[in-house]
Amino acid sequence: MGQVSVPVNGRSYAITCDDGQETRIRRLAQYVDAKVAEFVGLLLLAALVIADELSDANDALERERNRAENASNGRDETAGRVAPIAAGLQTP
Repeated sequence: MGQVSVPVNGRSYAITCDDGQETRIRRLAQYVDAKVAEFVGLLLLAALVIADELSDANDALERERNRAENASNGRDETAGRVAPIAAGLQTP
């Protein structure tokens, strides 16, 4: 039995093969390595798109939380101003 070490995606793998098949296995591994490199590039692009969408969603959520907090604070301030006025309108 033959054995050959082949690099794929920057990592070496020891492959056992029939005697005389080492050259073929190396050639096949080079093909696989090239395909893996293509997939890694596509995967990186997909991950960046997903991260961008997540970042936009987080920004929108933060803006909505701030808007809700500001609206809530505005109601509290309005209630604080209206209550004394309303108390002064009561008839004895």
